[in-house]
Amino acid sequence: MRIVCLSDTHGFHDRIAVPPGDLLLHAGDFTMVGREDEIARFDAWLATLPHRRKVVIAGNHDWLFQLEPARARSLLAHAIYLEDSETTVEGLRIWGSPWQPEFARWAFNLPRGAPLASKWALTPSGIDLLLTHGPPRGFGDRTCGGESVGCEDLLAALRRLRPRAHVFGHIHEGYGTWRDGETTLINAAVCDEAYYAPAHAPVVLDW
Repeated sequence: MRIVCLSDTHGFHDRIAVPPGDLLLHAGDFTMVGREDEIARFDAWLATLPHRRKVVIAGNHDWLFQLEPARARSLLAHAIYLEDSETTVEGLRIWGSPWQPEFARWAFNLPRGAPLASKWALTPSGIDLLLTHGPPRGFGDRTCGGESVGCEDLLAALRRLRPRAHVFGHIHEGYGTWRDGETTLINAAVCDEAYYAPAHAPVVLDW
């Protein structure tokens, strides 16, 4: 299976060259402020892509998914939307969650510690791929100011669960791929931090 990973496209979908594949993953922030028209445009773009299955989570910019979840989900007809939930694609178990440590006044923010740990505790054992918006501590989480802002409790959950892959975004300047034991970690943020413009290619993962 060829998996194509994206995150943080922020409405610039028509400027991104998306490689062909079997499964498309988007780790959130597909809008700038989460308006209905932005979600509708994103969904129309998804409909043009050839991937047989598409799985999406929200990010901190995708406000409508937190404020009016039923309305937001109704606008996303061409992908499976996950929010602290699981789907299976051709035997591949995927768990998706949009939360991240408090980050200005954006959507899906939670305080570090018990509130975030309780979200990661919902993730079942035996998953193959973890899809979150924010990074775990120490992987793709360093800002342009040099601060490591990833979630410690997410890293602990990752090492407990040991999925084959963890795909995320959120920190644009943290784009890249790493290994941690058995897990491949991918920060698939497409846009850069300085101009919120596409600067990075989607990441392809051959399963």
